[in-house]
Amino acid sequence: MEIQSLLITFREVLEALLIVGIITTYLSRVNQKKYVKFVWLGAGLAVLASVGVALLFQIVFTGFAAMGSEMYLKIGIMLVSTVLLTQMVFWMASHSRNLKGNMEGKMNQFISTGNVVGMVVHSFLVVLREGVETVFFFAAITGGNIGAAMQGWGAITGVVIAAIVSYFFFKGTMRVPLSTFFKFTGGFIILISAGLLVQAISMMQDLNIIGSVMPHVYDLTWLLPEHPIDASHYLRDTGHAPLLSGDVGVFLKALFGYSSMPSIEEVIAYIGYFAAIYLLTSSKSVKSVKKNEDAEKAKILKPQAK
Repeated sequence: MEIQSLLITFREVLEALLIVGIITTYLSRVNQKKYVKFVWLGAGLAVLASVGVALLFQIVFTGFAAMGSEMYLKIGIMLVSTVLLTQMVFWMASHSRNLKGNMEGKMNQFISTGNVVGMVVHSFLVVLREGVETVFFFAAITGGNIGAAMQGWGAITGVVIAAIVSYFFFKGTMRVPLSTFFKFTGGFIILISAGLLVQAISMMQDLNIIGSVMPHVYDLTWLLPEHPIDASHYLRDTGHAPLLSGDVGVFLKALFGYSSMPSIEEVIAYIGYFAAIYLLTSSKSVKSVKKNEDAEKAKILKPQAK
């Protein structure tokens, strides 16, 4: 859970800090520092609102638990989080190159019209989006105990690393392109997302919401059990301990959705998810190449037209 919290918090906080940093740096560069406080006001209000969302979410989850329906809510959270995490990775990958220009363009509009409220609202919505996503993802990886994720070392470490990276980025000492940086971290987020999808399917099968054609495709308990309890059961039944500790299995299950005895539906969903990601990535790459080729053709034809 802590590694998941670290990665998610790092991504979300870094995105928020980069956007706010781009805005405040631009305002300082165009001698409009008087507006910086309004940007930070919006960001601060968004943090408070995110805490309120977390509290509200916890109350709702407690209500579902009292009715004995928390498992259904957990499944829904995991499925929605899979979609949101995937969307987050693709959104940042496609917008990281133009992020600076888009933010500066919006600030120009607000400055030219003197729209202070617009600045506050804009920074508020930017940070709130990251905050709400973090709350939702924390609920998915902890089974609804958002407070545990927020208080753990993973979330705190993620915030600290994000602050350090954004600091070096704006100081000009970080030379790694944002697009490359987000692709690298996005790979880990995709693995977490796939794990959440598989865990949701497993829970639905446990509750008999969906059946299974083949409940156990293979059994790797002898090598790597999912949990120390599974390891002790294997030792009791066979007289031999698994090669690897159940603690490793717990870690991999929490991080990537590892299962020592997956159903055929889990295997298909896991492989199918990565196949879909590959197809989407390939499609976007082809479109990007075609767009660049069209731009080059336009540059060549323009002088001839003259």
